[in-house]
Parts: sequence; C-alpha cells; structure tokens
Amino acid sequence: MSSSLLTNSSAMTALQTLRNVSSQLATTQNRISTGQRVATASDNAAYWSIATSMRADNAALSAVSDSLGLSAATVDTEYTALTAVVGDKTGGLTKLQALLVEAKTAGIDRTKIQADITQIQQQMKGTADAATFNGVNWLSTTATTPATFDLVSSFSRVGGTPTIGSINLTIANYSLYTSTQSGILDKVSGTASVNTIDISTLTDSAADQTTLDGYITQVTTAINSVASAAADLGAVKNRISTNTEFVKTLMDSVDRGVGQLVDADMNAESTRLQALQTQQQLGVQALSIANQNSQSILSLFK
Repeated sequence: MSSSLLTNSSAMTALQTLRNVSSQLATTQNRISTGQRVATASDNAAYWSIATSMRADNAALSAVSDSLGLSAATVDTEYTALTAVVGDKTGGLTKLQALLVEAKTAGIDRTKIQADITQIQQQMKGTADAATFNGVNWLSTTATTPATFDLVSSFSRVGGTPTIGSINLTIANYSLYTSTQSGILDKVSGTASVNTIDISTLTDSAADQTTLDGYITQVTTAINSVASAAADLGAVKNRISTNTEFVKTLMDSVDRGVGQLVDADMNAESTRLQALQTQQQLGVQALSIANQNSQSILSLFK
C-alpha cells in the first residue's frame, strides 16, 4: 500500500467514523438531558405533531377540570341551601308544615305559633340569600339573573373540530324567591305565598280552618317542589363528580400516550451513552494512529 502526503485515507476513515460517533453521542446526550427522544419536529415530524396536539388537548382538559371544580362548588352551595330549606322537624318547610297542622287544634294560641312561623320564613329567606358562590345565586334571583346556566363538563376534538360539552340548567326550577315573586316560596297562591303565611288572626271558625287547610296544602306542595329541585341538583352534583374523575383519568391517559410517543427510554439511552463514549475514545485513538503514519514518512528523509 503506497503512502501519500496529500491523501491520508486511514485518517479520513477514522475521522468520518469519529464524526458519526460524535453525532450519535450528541443525540443521546440530548435525549438524556431532555428525557425525550422526540423533542423537536426534526426528530420525528409525525410523532412530534401528534404529541403537540395531544398536549394542547390536555391543556384544554385541565381547564375543563378547573371549570368542573367551580361548577361543583356552585352546585354544592345551592344543593346545601335547598336541603336546609326542606329542613326537618327542627326547621325549614318540614317544621312549618308541622306548625300549621298544630294550628288546626281548637283553642290553640295561633299568635305564638305565628312567631315560630315568622322565624322559619325569615330563616328560609336568609338561607336562599346566602346561597351565593362566586356571585352566582340560583335560589334568590334578580332581574339580571340568566334564565339558564351552562356548566362546562367535557372537551373532545375530532379532527380539527373541538367540542365543548356542558350541563344546561334552567334556573326557574330552583328559584325560591324572585324579583317578580314567581319563585317556589314567594309565589302567591290564594291569599298568600309560603313566605307571607300569617295565621295570627285565624280562629276556630270553619272558614279559618279551611284557610289553614289551604296553607298546609300550599306548604306540602312547596316541600315537594323544593325536594324535587334538590334531587335534581343532587343528580347534577353526582354527574359533575363522575365527570371530574373521568377528566382526570383521561388526562393521565393522554400523558401516558404522549410519553410512549416521545419519551426516551432512559435505561437504553444510558447504556448507549456508555457505548458511544467508548467508541468515541477508540475513534480518537484510531485517528491519532492514522496521523502518526504520515509522521513516520519524515524518518525516511533523515
């Protein structure tokens, strides 16, 4: 084999091998430092595009999860208040009904009973007014309260078209008091609403007994309506809870899917790094030996 001062084939081969090893080593070091084998579009355009889209969807799902948290807090506030208004033997509509039945007793002091009724009426109004979360109150509404309320519940994307799922609620179904007195408790039926029932002047006469019967019926109807509203919100509350868990699980699933596409196998990369570092050291040594061949030619001229 002839030797040339102008062309050192051995050195060129060693240098090309060293460049190739150095390039692979740089790629492996980048994967280890970022934890990803597809960190940019140039690494794998198809996987990078899919991962980018799914990360964007996961960000949207995260927003849905936050919205569901807000919706859950709102619904829970209204549900708790409705449950309190239905009450039990110590308060609420249930106690009010019991007091009206008690007022049917001949000779009883209805003025004293009315004192309890008034306290219950004020307590229920206060409960409805207090059922506010983030400025939202479905139980005590005003003229500016929207007729419907949408609770964001899901996000999906088919192709390039995003779809936002929501739970639509009709506020009139839950309104106990309104600015137009059309709520469950302030709507006048006969001569009074549940909120304005007054038995202090009633007597044992047949007409007044009939009036009491009407009040009892009115309160019973109100109990059924409020209980129905509470049951409806209870179902919504359960649905939101289920959706919240599903969204969290879905986000974890998307994270795992993206990871399978772009994450680096750190066990494999660390092993490859050690192998490439050894190859790099051998490549440097091979290049040094190849360059020494040219130096040996000088001895011929001594």
